Amino acid sequence: MTETLDTVILGSGCAGLTAAIYTARAGLKPLVLEGHEPGGQLSITTLVENFPGWPDGIQGPELIENMKKQAARFGATFQLAHLNSVDLKEHPYRLQTSTGEISARTLIVASGASARWLGLPSEQSLIGHGVSSCATCDGFFFRGKEIAVVGGGDSAMEEALFLTRFASKVTLLHRRDAFRASKIMLERAIAHPNIELRTNTVVEEALGVEEKELKGLKLKDVKTGAGYELEVKGLFLGIGHEPNAKMFAGQMDLDEEGYIKTTGNVLTTNNGSVIPGVFACGDVQDRRYRQAITAAGSGCMAALEAEKFLEAVGH
Repeated sequence: MTETLDTVILGSGCAGLTAAIYTARAGLKPLVLEGHEPGGQLSITTLVENFPGWPDGIQGPELIENMKKQAARFGATFQLAHLNSVDLKEHPYRLQTSTGEISARTLIVASGASARWLGLPSEQSLIGHGVSSCATCDGFFFRGKEIAVVGGGDSAMEEALFLTRFASKVTLLHRRDAFRASKIMLERAIAHPNIELRTNTVVEEALGVEEKELKGLKLKDVKTGAGYELEVKGLFLGIGHEPNAKMFAGQMDLDEEGYIKTTGNVLTTNNGSVIPGVFACGDVQDRRYRQAITAAGSGCMAALEAEKFLEAVGH
């Protein structure tokens, strides 16, 4: 018979690890399923300058590792597994994972969000051969080369600025005529001598599929309709993220973009009714702020709600 755990946490990013720290300290012995992207987005982030308590900033992977050690110190355990399916109709809830079945009295969903792609066949063919969604993972391979970044928000600006450490030139491509990035990030990008910003521009094709190496991009000016080619050796995507919540469709209320709907900050619902003992936190339910500190805050809330729920049912 499958052992029933007090708390299972899906995801090991900032939200999931904060939830693990709080539930572990409450004696709930949480099991953290690390998911297909252990550490979440912070694990592929360089310097984090806006997390309170680090006046000189801290590297994203180091922050994640510190939080994981803190959770483990209080009794949290970790498993390199991801969720295949879950049945939320009966309590305790049964989860089918890549390593077997788990039964849980409370479930904290902190599965985060994954990078979006342009969806071009040529782009997909060249992932790992010049096309990437992770500047910190792959930037080193483009030392002294010209590359392009697609996007118009803070993520795209951060990617472009980071990539100037390696690339000889970064061309930032945005489909609209104005950037949605914060003023400070946009100003940094504009001021950098190795970054060129191009608006009203879309990528129609990545060139070099036959050679299995990115040779350039086929671009189009959306205002004039004119097409032209840009010779680059790298293409990095900074166009946002998709919440990792598809596995809950039909059992949990999701919004039009697939984010988990919550009430009371972290309480999940199905057809408008609260699902007992199931909570969501971090980027999988936050389409507005999407910051490390807000993820951590919601992870704390989810943990406290899980503890409160288990006390009420007499675990």
